[in-house]
Amino acid sequence: MTGTWVYRTPGIPDELFIQSDKVPGPTKEEIRVLTISKARLCEGSYVIDVGCGTGSLTVEAALQVTRKGKVFAIDDDEESITLTKKNVEKFGIQNIVQMILGKAPEVMTNLPKVDVVIIGGSSSLREVIRASYDKLKENGRIVINTVLLETSYIALNEIRKLNFKCVDVIQVFVAKGREVDTGMMMLARNPVIIISATKA
Repeated sequence: MTGTWVYRTPGIPDELFIQSDKVPGPTKEEIRVLTISKARLCEGSYVIDVGCGTGSLTVEAALQVTRKGKVFAIDDDEESITLTKKNVEKFGIQNIVQMILGKAPEVMTNLPKVDVVIIGGSSSLREVIRASYDKLKENGRIVINTVLLETSYIALNEIRKLNFKCVDVIQVFVAKGREVDTGMMMLARNPVIIISATKA
């Protein structure tokens, strides 16, 4: 790990990530903290990050699993993979992360069994959740971040069909302080739904 972030705790400030107007994100730091917490990562865990975007969750996961583990960062957008690569290099975790360009349900078939799948974005959510189920070890965790209620409904419906256990749903509302001329003003961020569950 470089001097960019010297802590084991998640929650890297958003501004430390290399960003681009062409790629949404990063996932806001408070959401990353909760996502990593729900993933229940350990040293040596194997993780798939679907829809890696800027790579913020990929980086957070890699710092948790250390060199004993592995993070597979998947995105079907070339700009996202390029940006994730830059952030992976910035945080010095190239030996932990493997970046894969392609459609998640297809490329996941070639990956080993993993302990956790994090889904931050996918246009084929049902297929990705099914592929995740197949790739998860027994008692493996799935964590899905959604903004739209419709996406949450699809995710929950698929998780129930696959008989995941310990299903947990939270909606997170975060307001971030910003200095203005007269003091500190709180600015609301978009609420995010985090769905997590364990493979039976």
